[in-house]
Amino acid sequence: MGPAPGAERTVTVGVAIPVPSPWREVLDQARIASGDPLGGSVPAHLTLLGPTEIAAGSLEAFRAHLAVVAAACPAFDLHLRGTGSFRPITEVVFAAVVDGIAMCEQLESAIRSGPAERERTFPYHPHITIAQNVGTEALDAAFASLSGFEAKFRVESFTLYTHPSPGDWSSETLTGAPIPWTPRAVYPLGG
Repeated sequence: MGPAPGAERTVTVGVAIPVPSPWREVLDQARIASGDPLGGSVPAHLTLLGPTEIAAGSLEAFRAHLAVVAAACPAFDLHLRGTGSFRPITEVVFAAVVDGIAMCEQLESAIRSGPAERERTFPYHPHITIAQNVGTEALDAAFASLSGFEAKFRVESFTLYTHPSPGDWSSETLTGAPIPWTPRAVYPLGG
């Protein structure tokens, strides 16, 4: 089933900084252990632009916009330490960013200013989700399990992902399993 006749086809995009090994595996295992439904299907990442629908005809302009944003931003260091939570506003536990926050905020703002411009639901707060859509006990356990976590790595690129948009039904969407985001392009930072 596709879009309604006369409706413009959309694509859901997201932009993120993937967490490299060996820290990705630690964070992925924590998300799986929490019982998070996306554990095991969404690798650890820092979101720069959450799921956003754009017109399919705007995808190439968005890709060009991302290339300009990436070229204007120098590589930077990201330091993660411990855990944090958005509770009681939202039931999310995350690995906390302690250094590199300003660069993430600048990238998020620049990315969101292009063809995927949209209003934020919440203020942007760079983080790596390790548990959501689980009960209080699982959130508490995830918070405690990574309280001593620490990682430092160089961010040299970000990645554009796409996801099936509502109305894009395929055999994959009918299985009931979470459909993974598909990486479409890596944008090296080059300021």
